[in-house]
Amino acid sequence: MTVPLSILDLAPVPTGSSTATALRNTIDLARRAEAAGYHRYWLAEHHLAPGVASSAPTVLIGQVAAATTRIRVGSGAVQLGHRTPLATVEEFGTIDALHPGRIDLGIGRSGGRPPATATDTTAPATARAVGGLLIPPPFTPGDLLRSPRFAAHATLLRQPGATTPPFTEQIDDLTALLAGTYRTADGIELHATPGEGADVELWLLGSSGGESARVAGALGLPFAANYHVSPGTVLAAVDAYRAAFRPSARLTEPYLMVSADVLVADDTATARRLAEPYGLWVRSIRTGDGAIAYPTPEQAAAHAWTDADRTLVADRLDTRFVGTPEAVTDRLHTLQKVTGADELLVTTITHDHADRVRSHDLLARAWY
Repeated sequence: MTVPLSILDLAPVPTGSSTATALRNTIDLARRAEAAGYHRYWLAEHHLAPGVASSAPTVLIGQVAAATTRIRVGSGAVQLGHRTPLATVEEFGTIDALHPGRIDLGIGRSGGRPPATATDTTAPATARAVGGLLIPPPFTPGDLLRSPRFAAHATLLRQPGATTPPFTEQIDDLTALLAGTYRTADGIELHATPGEGADVELWLLGSSGGESARVAGALGLPFAANYHVSPGTVLAAVDAYRAAFRPSARLTEPYLMVSADVLVADDTATARRLAEPYGLWVRSIRTGDGAIAYPTPEQAAAHAWTDADRTLVADRLDTRFVGTPEAVTDRLHTLQKVTGADELLVTTITHDHADRVRSHDLLARAWY
């Protein structure tokens, strides 16, 4: 089955470039994605990372929506632990008022925490193949969670003394504000303007069989599972979502999107050369340094890898889909078949913008 393809963009900043160029490249890629037939264009939320410019996804969503006409535009994902439901509804309501019927509100539960945790015991601890799809052991982020830099991020992302309410309460408040049914505990009606009645498509995103997957299912919302971030727990996320699903006014049956990290080129050798910096970039994230400016293939080749380095990033490298259009589409079809995805969300990072554009273009041609 050929399902729709969508794009997740981090607005990567390559070495030797600037955030302004990265943001202009995002607008350019969105226009090209629309022309190529992609269904959605989502912007990620990352903070304090020299190599990622998408720290304000709502601003970028408005810019991308203004630069396109058909493609759906949204967040992958707004991290609700960093903001209030009211602020989120007002921001997306504003964008929807200007670009009605095209905006997706993708919500993530994380407040800066890595997607897979050491307490996630739903996936086996050894690599396995399921229907031809590699499922590596789950990443355990213990060292990252203890990083002083990680703690500093949390300090800047929240007001002093602020605490994040339970996720289910936040989602209840958000949906009530969108529907115009919000009431305080003592019965006061409050209405978000803009926001109330906005025609946004609400999604939840998750990387494990945890709360996000269960809440999405229980509320009958569409769900996006992260194979590209946490391939070791993707099947647990998918299973938890389906097990919890209850029909809603929005959906009578589950609707699942699964992400994948891809890089497509005209030949295998070129694809592998362009993919060389990815491991070094992932290493920078998982060591707590934050995403570095994306290296050139030559810079990556010069890195002296240790066994510990390779182990740290192995799951992400082994599950990235790199190669010719035919090879990558074959692997994407396997991902779709094994997970039962109704849609695939692909993300691609290269040092040169032209190579990223070319990758998405070649994939769309081969897929459709």
